[in-house]
Amino acid sequence: MRSFAAKALLVVLVGASAVAATAEERRPVRLRSRDAKDQRPFSDAVRVGQTLYLAGRIGLDPATQKPPADVATEVRYVMEEIKTVLAQEGMTMDDLATVQVFCTDLSLYGTFNDVYRTYFTKGFPARAFIGVASLLAGGRFEVQGTAVKQ
Repeated sequence: MRSFAAKALLVVLVGASAVAATAEERRPVRLRSRDAKDQRPFSDAVRVGQTLYLAGRIGLDPATQKPPADVATEVRYVMEEIKTVLAQEGMTMDDLATVQVFCTDLSLYGTFNDVYRTYFTKGFPARAFIGVASLLAGGRFEVQGTAVKQ
């Protein structure tokens, strides 16, 4: 009886430590470049171990905070935003495992791909390209993803 109780207690303690260790590994990421006054209720990413879950990013012109007129430029801006979040966590675009692209005009698929493909050197992540009615700030693209440090 005593041996069973000791084993049961050990299982409970080991399970509790595993849960605590997992909870400790979850770390919100805020871009260093994000203004301290920016109190929007989201993290730029969340890191759990070697996995980084990126929040959606839109490609706004840094000077105007509006989407640029040129579609390819907007794609570059959004991809540079993703690249910046990854770099802050010691990752590269090639660490992306999955990407979701939300787009307000599916006819821009080819233009998006022309720019997107230039950001990868070791193959492409799995990806969804999803049509939506509108995006914040009038953006045409929002990109989010999950990266795993290689």
